Amino acid sequence: MPKPKEDEADRIGTGKGDMDIAELEYAVHMRRRRRMRVLVLLTQLLLLTGAVGLWEYAGRNKWIDVLLFSYPSKIVGLLWENLQEGELLIHIGVTITETVLGFILGTLCGTCFAALIWWSPFLARVLDPFIVVLNSMPKVALGPIFIVAIGPGLGAVIAMALAITVIITTIVVYSSFKEVDANYVKVVRLFGGGRSTVFRRVILPASFPTIVSTLKVNVGLAWVGVIVGEFLVAKEGLGYLIIYGFQVFNFTLVIGSLFVIAIAATLMYQAVAYMENKLVRRQ
Repeated sequence: MPKPKEDEADRIGTGKGDMDIAELEYAVHMRRRRRMRVLVLLTQLLLLTGAVGLWEYAGRNKWIDVLLFSYPSKIVGLLWENLQEGELLIHIGVTITETVLGFILGTLCGTCFAALIWWSPFLARVLDPFIVVLNSMPKVALGPIFIVAIGPGLGAVIAMALAITVIITTIVVYSSFKEVDANYVKVVRLFGGGRSTVFRRVILPASFPTIVSTLKVNVGLAWVGVIVGEFLVAKEGLGYLIIYGFQVFNFTLVIGSLFVIAIAATLMYQAVAYMENKLVRRQ
């Protein structure tokens, strides 16, 4: 009897030893990942600092045409002056509002349209060539139509954003619907599930990661649509500031507006990426 207990103790001891080794390897792996993230971040900051410093030096020493390319300290000074006057905040608020509306509506409309054409194979075949044509059409060409049909203002800007986001969302989400494993669908139908049950229990849950990933794509598309719309019709917004800067040859204002767009778009993208991680983990 003592011998089996001894063997059992040896097995338990070996198991604990294996667990300790696995935990040690995991800790080493996580340490390496953290070290790599820090190294990548430091390299990115070094590249950004070097590029901005070189740009500043080149501008102050007239290596580049300051009228066209300006330089960082001059851009920051102009933005700070407009920020103190409150004018810049108004333009930022208008553009962000339009972008968020275009982003949300584009994602919802594109997903609902993808569900509609998945629901009806006949409708999918009928609309397929039209979707391809709309996707290949330059969306800027639709601007004058939106202006005449909707009128200059917020509606035309949102319509331009939707023209860019809806088609892409529809194509991506519908492709995800079609790629769901057919065996899952067969199982649900064997148990008497109809088309609505298949969609709710199989298609939509399986495509959830794709739908969430589409949010990140739509961030950039919404910004493009809104800025193009503001180029055409707006009297406020960052797109309007860019056009105004070109008209008065104030390229410092143009580049400064591009800086603000880049920062705002990056923050919005990171917020959507954070939300994506939360939703995917919960799912």
